[in-house]
Amino acid sequence: MRTFKYAVAASLLVTAPLAAAQQLSIATGGTGGVYYPIGGGFAEMISSHIEGASATAEVTGASVENMGLIMRGDADLALVLADTAYQAYSGTGDFEGRQIEDARALASVYPNAVQLVTLAGSDVHSLEDLKGKRVSVGAPGSGTELNARAVLESNGISYEDFTPQRLNFNETADAIRDGDIDAGFWSVGPPTSSILNLAATHDIRLIGLSDEEIANAREAEAVFAAYELRAGMYEGMDEAVQTISIPNVMVIHADMDEQLAYDLAQLLFEHTDELIAVHPAANDTTVEFTMESTPIPLHPGAIRYFEEAGHEVPDRLRP
Repeated sequence: MRTFKYAVAASLLVTAPLAAAQQLSIATGGTGGVYYPIGGGFAEMISSHIEGASATAEVTGASVENMGLIMRGDADLALVLADTAYQAYSGTGDFEGRQIEDARALASVYPNAVQLVTLAGSDVHSLEDLKGKRVSVGAPGSGTELNARAVLESNGISYEDFTPQRLNFNETADAIRDGDIDAGFWSVGPPTSSILNLAATHDIRLIGLSDEEIANAREAEAVFAAYELRAGMYEGMDEAVQTISIPNVMVIHADMDEQLAYDLAQLLFEHTDELIAVHPAANDTTVEFTMESTPIPLHPGAIRYFEEAGHEVPDRLRP
């Protein structure tokens, strides 16, 4: 069994200080999404509250890449979409033949919403209208692309029906603004900075999904749930838009020191207000959301924290 790269044995919350400083790496996503500020906020919390430890948020290609970083020990924590985490843990989908059975969850942090954006003057009003268009499906190795593909293919649309572009969030917003693509997918906690910035300079339209399209997507991916983007979320968005959401999971390796996992879970749930101050998506960072939405087993250290805090952990979340 490998030795975990970093071990933290102390926390200002519960234990004595570390003998030597330790550096933790948090794999996030692009700077235009929510993973990076959430990861950066949690890194600051670790540095502030766990004495002798510090953490850094790393820019990555997001979910799929992040699972590989956890597997190789190149990251200590990673934000990952629930469907990506489940596929990696079970060796299914894009992870067929490369199962990561040592993946464990620290918590589910917040839900992503699939957001399909175009300019207000575009002739794209539905999924069907994407045919023949230039469409960003997300960065290579991102959960956004997994979600976009699932939504499209479950509704009878393949990559052969349009010209796919694999762009990150900021690149997608820039390409829509410059007319280089017709529409783009985001799978991210709303509201997200790259869409906010685009909406501040250009009139945009968010494309809603029909009840039938949502049902088709949920049949293809069990972790999908119906979600409503509220009116006014982005400038010029006068009506609510129906779409789907996917939980985001904080993933760690099974080899992580149990006390470290305990301290990180305690920090996340007892100082959640600090994360909410960084991004409103953290309003959904609750123990209840973790117990309902987490798709892979929890780490024993996190289980010990939840149980000591008086919460019941379902059997499906035990390794």
